[in-house]
Amino acid sequence: MRRNWIVVFILLIVALSEALATGQALFFNLTYLLAALLVVSYFWSQINVSNLQIVRQTRSMRSQVGQAVEERFLVRNKGILPKLWVEVRDHSNLPGHRASWVVTALGAHQTRGWAVRTICQQRGRFTLGPLSLISSDPFGLFERHKRIPATSSVVVYPLTVDLPAFILPSGELPGGGAMRRRTHYVTTNVSGIRDYFPGDSFNRIHWPSTARTGRLMVKEFELDPTGDVWLFLDMQGAAQAERLVEKAADELPPLWPSRPTLPPSTEEYAVSLAASLARHLLTRNRAVGLIAYGQAREALAPDRGERQLTKIMETLAVIRAVGTIPMAQILAAEGKGLGRNAFIIVITPSDDTKWVDSLRDLRRRGIRGMGIVLDTASFGRPGNVPVVRAALQQSGIPSYVVREGDSLAAALGAPRTDLR
Repeated sequence: MRRNWIVVFILLIVALSEALATGQALFFNLTYLLAALLVVSYFWSQINVSNLQIVRQTRSMRSQVGQAVEERFLVRNKGILPKLWVEVRDHSNLPGHRASWVVTALGAHQTRGWAVRTICQQRGRFTLGPLSLISSDPFGLFERHKRIPATSSVVVYPLTVDLPAFILPSGELPGGGAMRRRTHYVTTNVSGIRDYFPGDSFNRIHWPSTARTGRLMVKEFELDPTGDVWLFLDMQGAAQAERLVEKAADELPPLWPSRPTLPPSTEEYAVSLAASLARHLLTRNRAVGLIAYGQAREALAPDRGERQLTKIMETLAVIRAVGTIPMAQILAAEGKGLGRNAFIIVITPSDDTKWVDSLRDLRRRGIRGMGIVLDTASFGRPGNVPVVRAALQQSGIPSYVVREGDSLAAALGAPRTDLR
């Protein structure tokens, strides 16, 4: 808070002393003027931050890296006196979100507004708010602050990319007998027919049976014989690598945001890979589950549909690579609860071949797997990816290698290491 009023107060004391000492009218008038200036400025500064209403409207509480968070602010003067100027200062922790604004000449019962659009560059859960109102009197003697503590949160999902060339090795997936589990999804496996109930989709109506019975009949389906897909995401902190990039503290965002890129961190690459694979598989009506040991154990049971994608993205938005359990132990522990029809995709920067042994041991129970290995050497930390890839190749486990700067779509479209 500025202390300009102290200078005026000192001048007031000097003028009063001279007025009492000399008795001259000039010093008495100067004393009255300075005293009136202090009193008027004090109350004016108080009035400037009172009778103000702030409305903050956030278009959506969910966004994604590369997409925008849009907000609109409205400042309404509910008093009968105009406001000379009011600064609305935002204390949000969303990176690059600059919502602060200065409103000038706000008349009685007037409303001013502005919009803010921020391109998200980092995944996570961020806080919007609180706000501070800052104003002063016309002479700048008293600066007033008023805090508005209301906050809200926005979740930024990780970056996802299309994976048009990625295909699960269907030849390795268990097939054969149908799973006797009824489902409301439309699959290629028809198990029978039943009477129509309100709410059934018209594309499920079996017209030959309807014509034969004289009443509406619909088809019932069973789940595909292909197994569930599990994404095992390695969030062990000791296995990660990150290349530091210097960035100026006062660097402003570009006027025209470029295509979002991943920071040179195995953690961010791994999370983006998991999110992209989940979206790719779920859009193809596969049942996808997720297991990751970050701040805590995260385990999402396999399911289909948009709701499952939202649950996975919510988890991946906030997970951090602070885990202490290596991937080999996670596979050994979690693999015990998986069924024979399961398929595992391991996403890891670990160069410890023990997780390859664990994945190979699961094959004896009919659980197939795939490895996506992040090359830590490209992220600035020495690694031993050739040894890991040789172990995968020797075990007949398909694998991909992703390096810093690679296009994820291209990296997962390259030929797999698969001997069988």
